Amino acid sequence: MTDLVDSLSPGLLRMVEDGRDAPVHDVVLAEPGEAAGQPGELVLGVGLTGPADAVALLERAGSAGAAGVVLKAPLAGAPEVVAAARRLRPALVELQPDTSWTHVIWLVRGAIDRAHAPLPGPSGPHDDLFALADTAAEIADAPVTLEDARSRVLAYSGRQDSTDPARVSTIVGRRVPPQVIAHLRASGVFRRLARSSDPVLVPEGPDGMLPRLVVPVRAGGEWLGSIWVVARTPIPPDRVRRLADLASVLALHLLRMRAEAGVARRVSADRLRAALRDGAHPVPAPPPWRVVALGSGDDTEDVRQRLDLWDAIVHRFGWHRPLLTDVDDTLFAVLTDPPGPRRDAGTMPWLHHVLAQVRSHDRTLYAAAGGLARSPAGLPRSRDEAAELATLIATGRLAPGSLRLEDAWDALIVERARKAVGGDLLGGPVPALQSHDERHGTAFLPTLAAWLDHYGDTKGTAQALDVHPNTLRHRLRRMSEVTPMDLASPRVRLALRLQLSALHPRNE
Repeated sequence: MTDLVDSLSPGLLRMVEDGRDAPVHDVVLAEPGEAAGQPGELVLGVGLTGPADAVALLERAGSAGAAGVVLKAPLAGAPEVVAAARRLRPALVELQPDTSWTHVIWLVRGAIDRAHAPLPGPSGPHDDLFALADTAAEIADAPVTLEDARSRVLAYSGRQDSTDPARVSTIVGRRVPPQVIAHLRASGVFRRLARSSDPVLVPEGPDGMLPRLVVPVRAGGEWLGSIWVVARTPIPPDRVRRLADLASVLALHLLRMRAEAGVARRVSADRLRAALRDGAHPVPAPPPWRVVALGSGDDTEDVRQRLDLWDAIVHRFGWHRPLLTDVDDTLFAVLTDPPGPRRDAGTMPWLHHVLAQVRSHDRTLYAAAGGLARSPAGLPRSRDEAAELATLIATGRLAPGSLRLEDAWDALIVERARKAVGGDLLGGPVPALQSHDERHGTAFLPTLAAWLDHYGDTKGTAQALDVHPNTLRHRLRRMSEVTPMDLASPRVRLALRLQLSALHPRNE
């Protein structure tokens, strides 16, 4: 329920009480005197005259196990209605008062149908956008493009015969060229589109850009996109009004597209999360896979912010259906790792290229990849390995960047052993040397660690400690007087090093 409401325009629906936050599979109208919905249904409170009617509908919906009830404002915010929803536990959703119930049914059912489609495929609203672009071109008698609020081309009319180079570049590149965006921004076009519903006339611009008539597309006060018309000659006022009417229809299509994409993404994330946890669910990409932990150096970001960041990054570089989800507050992606140098979107070579590009602006970004998973059963193991590597990066023991298990297997083995040792040193010379350092200010533990790291080489150990070799020899003799040490034994040396790693993990 929460996912569905979040996916629609914040100017259209608002969650008042999330109730049981149950999944939604259909939307129905409340019939007077009859049961209000069934489990999984969203009930629309049409024709209610006051709080008493609304409370009665909530009681019927709660008894029937409905997922939630939609009421128009201000009725949904009445104190007795909110209290009833909190007590009865169906979700209570507020709808803006000037919104058509028919539009709500169309939007919600479209989002639900798309989210539960067995396979991804062409979206009805996307196909309809090109028909709307053709309709707008007929009204204006001029070429038209439909764009979102980020200047991305959503659709364009069939007739582009009287256009200009800027329009050709926009259609071919599916995005307005940077020099044109700079011209539009300097002319204050985007500022006016974001604040007003009035059409905007754009003057001629760079690269032979012809004048444009721009009609904003808005819903609930939110700017969703715009209709761009190549205006070689002024568009008559009556046609401008018809284009504004068409913009309200386009707004519904854009809302439905966003709802479908948002709910579908959440359903995909839930399925992927299950696959990473139990290894029993399929992944919509060819094996072998690697599970990759994605992160940045900003400790203040929560997992939703990291998801938004990385979703924008991977979309920018062409991965339009990314396999991203969060598990235990860590963001993961599942990528294919085919043999050979291919760099298709969603593959490990592609991710390495992406990291090289984005880290030129943010050196804290990283991607830590677990080992290969050749079947779904291997995904949980790869996820655990990626999470462990990410922890080493986050704690400063590995450098950020693009990292695979094969690149840092030794650090991972030592980390697992260090965790197994933990704070219980069990015995040996380390506790005695640690106590001596604490009481007398000596440096026996750092000396022992450096000696072990340099395989007993006196000169290398002395240089690492920045002391004279004779000073080192004196320390070693004093250490042997404090506690016996069998440094000739390989097993003892390994155990000592692990104990020291457990005491000072950040020095590894």
